[in-house]
Amino acid sequence: MRASSYLIPTTKEDPQDAVVASHKLMMRAGLVRKTSSGLYAYLPLGLRVLKKIEAIVREEMDLSGALEFQLPILTPSEIWKESGRWDKMGKEMFRLKDRHDNESCLGPTHEESFCYLVKPMIRSYKDLPINVYQIHTKFRDEIRPRFGVIRSREFTMKDAYSFHLDDVSLDETYQLMRKTYRKIFARLGLNTIPVQADSGNMGGSASEEFMVVSPIGEETLTICNSCGYSGNIEKTPVIRSESRTKKAYSSENAILETPNKKTIQEVAEFLKTDESVLLKAVAISYDGSYAVAFLEGDRELNENKLKNYLSANEMRPMGTTEMTNFGLVPGFIGPQFIKNEKVKIIIDSLVDWDFSYVTGANEIDKHILISSLQSFLKQDQIEILDISQAKEGDPCPNCHSPLKSEKGIEVGHIFKLGQKYSKAFDISVLNANGKSTMTTMGCYGIGVNRCMATVIEQCNDDKGIYWPISIAPFHVCLVSITKNPEDTKKVESIYKDLIAAGIDLLWDDRDLGPGFKFKDSELIGYPIRLTLGKGFLEKSEISILDRKSMMEETIVFSDSQTLANLLKEKILSLSKDLN
Repeated sequence: MRASSYLIPTTKEDPQDAVVASHKLMMRAGLVRKTSSGLYAYLPLGLRVLKKIEAIVREEMDLSGALEFQLPILTPSEIWKESGRWDKMGKEMFRLKDRHDNESCLGPTHEESFCYLVKPMIRSYKDLPINVYQIHTKFRDEIRPRFGVIRSREFTMKDAYSFHLDDVSLDETYQLMRKTYRKIFARLGLNTIPVQADSGNMGGSASEEFMVVSPIGEETLTICNSCGYSGNIEKTPVIRSESRTKKAYSSENAILETPNKKTIQEVAEFLKTDESVLLKAVAISYDGSYAVAFLEGDRELNENKLKNYLSANEMRPMGTTEMTNFGLVPGFIGPQFIKNEKVKIIIDSLVDWDFSYVTGANEIDKHILISSLQSFLKQDQIEILDISQAKEGDPCPNCHSPLKSEKGIEVGHIFKLGQKYSKAFDISVLNANGKSTMTTMGCYGIGVNRCMATVIEQCNDDKGIYWPISIAPFHVCLVSITKNPEDTKKVESIYKDLIAAGIDLLWDDRDLGPGFKFKDSELIGYPIRLTLGKGFLEKSEISILDRKSMMEETIVFSDSQTLANLLKEKILSLSKDLN
């Protein structure tokens, strides 16, 4: 490919709305262009990268025995209502009506569609197991798209769904997908950590996310260096540290004046005590019902845990009017003052029932010190749950060593869906004894364009991108510095020979200065750069640059085949580094 007949719209300046490296560099290197909030067009160079990622995903999925399909993006509401997710998916689902007033959506995921499609195709245990997948466009109406294609409204996913006769078969495919994902991400140059995760709206009994540690990650990982435990903070169980000691504020019940002090920090500072001595109240409304959750003041509520326990579709803070209607004073709520049966009382499992806490006195500017929760509440009147968010230093749920926390980007997710969708769509087969048996399912997803951006987050420097050889737009960039047609023909002859030898090559033959060409090649990130200039024309010398290390060597050109063999060796070496 000749650069003079290619489109390479690189820019020097970062786009104003870009805040992370991948977004900036994808725009500057001419890989994508923004068309609207959360929507991006892929330009030729960017599309080559995307297609190479898809090819790796497809190759490994095919090797695992999965079968590729392609389903419509537009899916009818009927199948979503059949699974019960039409309402549960919430506002992130793009919904629309056609001219006949039929409701549909732009699929954010395709469990329902694949279930509807596969059901009539599998009738016997002999048809199982089967793993079906597609690499296709998905849509998500993000309230605030950000970080370029990492969180966009239109995106490319590989989503797979497996169907099984029993849990043993499901686990075999689940483990196979786990291994397949590690191979895929290794070939992409991504160092991933599988972490235990929450299944969310997907449902199911087991779930793992494949995370890439990154300071821009929107997920928080909890990692144990002792036993190897890793989990998403939304899923990580929180347990009490045996070594943790806490002194009671007092042993007597008393009203405490706390003028103009509402927040946990303000009250703790005013009373000269630890935040953990206070009980934090979080009043929430969910699907027309109400609850108040209490946890120690130094902990944060894990909304995901609470939402899952309540089986809530939507959850929001309780409004001031709602609290007043239940006789609760905002900012000064104590569990002992909740008398309305319509308000569920939930106590975090870390709360010590024999400890004296400071709680809201249900009066403005007043708190109350209680000797113990047992003196005010009976445990059968409330619900005790693990609803607090894990944090660094908490005991590992496996070995009790202190947990570390890291930010991470999710690039893949695998689920054991169980029979949630099988039951919804009545997907059953005849077993070996001729008895009807409900199938069980798995689900496995990879964010294709998110992988592209995540690679850039890992592989960039002050000059631009340095692509792993496996997904680089071109393996080699040939930069020619010539002034007359005769010299250009010499370079062209070598270019044609290298193309004929199978080298994935872009020849930058544009009528531009060498400095501009060099900067472009470093910004775009071709793994290998050949320079044919004065040294080549006078002494047959060719400079070869390794983009990642920026180490350059000079060789003496003898013939095109020898040069092609040398380049193939370098490409093979760079490929081996990814395995």
